[in-house]
Amino acid sequence: MDEFALIRRYFQPLQQPRQGTAEESVSVGIGDDCAVLNVPEGRQLVVSIDTLVEGTHFLADTPPEQLAWRLLGACVSDLAAMGATPSWLTLALTLPHADEAWVSAFSAALSEATQLYRIRLVGGDTTRGPLTLTAQVHGFVKTDTALLRSNAQIGDLICVTGTLGDSRAGLETLLTKSSSNTVVEYLRQRFYRPQPRISTGQLISAYASACIDISDGLLGDIQHIMDQSEVGAQINPEALPLSAEIQHFTDDKTAREWALSGGEDFELCFTVPPEQWLSLQAHLQNHDVQVTPVGAICEAKGLQLFSQGEWCAVAANGYKHF
Repeated sequence: MDEFALIRRYFQPLQQPRQGTAEESVSVGIGDDCAVLNVPEGRQLVVSIDTLVEGTHFLADTPPEQLAWRLLGACVSDLAAMGATPSWLTLALTLPHADEAWVSAFSAALSEATQLYRIRLVGGDTTRGPLTLTAQVHGFVKTDTALLRSNAQIGDLICVTGTLGDSRAGLETLLTKSSSNTVVEYLRQRFYRPQPRISTGQLISAYASACIDISDGLLGDIQHIMDQSEVGAQINPEALPLSAEIQHFTDDKTAREWALSGGEDFELCFTVPPEQWLSLQAHLQNHDVQVTPVGAICEAKGLQLFSQGEWCAVAANGYKHF
């Protein structure tokens, strides 16, 4: 099957409007040199791109359906961190060969994921080479309301969504070939299928001063906020939210190390002024995503962790791509 037949059969059907999206936002989708897209009045377009490379971001022989969910979930998480509403997706696939069974499973899972995130495939490319998957996502925010990394202020609380370290634990179950049980399967799902916090990003946008999604590890990603905002940060490892599953899988010390620097949880880390905290808590009462304060922004530059009754300076060890 050639490139164009592959696109027609497996990916052109994914350009149909997703439930809850505006059909008029796409004038021309798949089938021309470019997509022609319409940005609604009073909105700004936010764009992010992510690439997964076999051997670097996922293990060989990872099921294609898991790759589809992981690729799109990780990419849409960037939109969530901006408080954006997902809208469009472009996709580039580099494949060793045109394996119809692989492409069929990948596209079926991608279709499910696009339905869940209400995002529409509008273009892309395929080529031959080492297995590499790239997704570019586009979303909308009201003009001048995007959450940025650069607005954290001294005294702001540092908060995180969900639980941390689960994805790193899930990877460990794969590396060690752990026997399957309910704990192992939960952790693997957290690795394979990140849950971008779209609704949470939109909810906190009226209260948060800065935000980032946790892809390179909490310590590495809070460093990005510190750099962009020109502030310091203090984090209490004992306050980190841990799932029952990770606490069952490993010891407390390892679980907290993974929560701090394991990466790829794709939860949100955001800062909120203390005067906004009570109002935010009130709005979170009926929200289905846990939000936990884990530290504060401080004037002293650098990152500090609370250990044995005192604050200690540490290096922000996040994932390094090179």
